[in-house]
Amino acid sequence: MTQKLFFGTTRTFVGGRHAIIAPDGHVMSSLPGVTGATSVVLISPEMGAGFTELTITFTDDGHAEFPDSQIEAFVYVLHGAVTGRAKNEEQILSAREFMFIPAVTPWSLTQPEPGTQVHVFLKKYVALPGVPEPGVLFGREQDVTGQPFLGDEAARLQVLLPDNPSFDLAINIFNYEPGAHLPFVETHIMEHGLLMLAGMGVYRLEDNWYPVNAGDCIWMAPYCPQWFVAMGKTPARYLYYKDVNRLAV
Repeated sequence: MTQKLFFGTTRTFVGGRHAIIAPDGHVMSSLPGVTGATSVVLISPEMGAGFTELTITFTDDGHAEFPDSQIEAFVYVLHGAVTGRAKNEEQILSAREFMFIPAVTPWSLTQPEPGTQVHVFLKKYVALPGVPEPGVLFGREQDVTGQPFLGDEAARLQVLLPDNPSFDLAINIFNYEPGAHLPFVETHIMEHGLLMLAGMGVYRLEDNWYPVNAGDCIWMAPYCPQWFVAMGKTPARYLYYKDVNRLAV
């Protein structure tokens, strides 16, 4: 049977309050300080978001250098290995390991294995009077025990960054057994950027339902109603960002 090709179609949707960015429409970007690598900017202020989310894929001689600025960063290694450096701290990061870099801190990713891919969140830091700013942090997802979400053993949450007022962002991983789901449609002040790491499911955003797979990226604006159910025969996992511990008045 001849396979049919459906030209001019995509699962990507970009709206005023949410977006689904599917891999079928990725376009590479040239970024300052990033060489020997391909970068895809998935979420950015140009679409209305308050942060930037991107993926960098390195060749064997690639590297990324970022100067000090008011921007903080979180780097998660999807596969491969790369050396992460910030201030005087340096560590080889392998798959499922991560690095947090506070604002006003130059940092770099160097000496990657060929094909190494990292996922990066960038955000302008919002200081809180009387509270010290966070420091450089290295970690391993494997060392973070997943906790049942609201008592549901089939939906477990891994909190990757410390839950304290120094941090104005949270990065978590949600793990769902097949058929597990959020217990209700959430509507909240926090904005989200999300990358599907594994599995598949259906995401409700406002009044729309979207099938999602590993590799899909999602943006949710503040107060965007949201709900997820894992489907298929394997667990679903996603990495996500949200802004926390600050209130604009």
